Amino acid sequence: MNIHDLYLQYAGVLTPILRIGPIVGGLVLLLWRWHETRVPVSIKSIVIPPLGMSTGFGMFFAPVMRVPWSWAIASLALGAFVLSWPLLKSSRLEPRDGVIYMKRSRAFLWILFGLFSVRILLHDYIGHLITPLQTAAVFYLMAFGMIVRWRATLYVGYRRLTTDPTRQALPLGGPYAPR
Repeated sequence: MNIHDLYLQYAGVLTPILRIGPIVGGLVLLLWRWHETRVPVSIKSIVIPPLGMSTGFGMFFAPVMRVPWSWAIASLALGAFVLSWPLLKSSRLEPRDGVIYMKRSRAFLWILFGLFSVRILLHDYIGHLITPLQTAAVFYLMAFGMIVRWRATLYVGYRRLTTDPTRQALPLGGPYAPR
């Protein structure tokens, strides 16, 4: 029995779990982002999430998880250039009390719901075209592209603020960045 047949055998149990998982993940992300605004930002807090997430590339050792290079590049690009945009526009670093904090954004909750909705719609569409395991791989790459670009931009902004103490705040985005 191969992995795809095994998935089909347990689809009745896995489908609800795969629906609830993103909701739980979204709530965790919301709590994490709220916590992130209450503690000072450091290089470690910026760099560790994408490094930790990079361990997921181990999934590609399994042949059933592999996708064509064109899908992988398109998925990474979609995450890095489209899905990271709202995060960049709603993120702002500001020095307070001698340390740097992430400023809360009123738009973040709406951005989170919007990204979640896009993810669910894309997942349903793509899930009908390729295997569930390949769908997971494509969405992992999309999320990785989004997180890496966002965190890289945060890192650059953090370095600017720490090297130029006269700056008051650094908006990373545009019209949706908190003021």
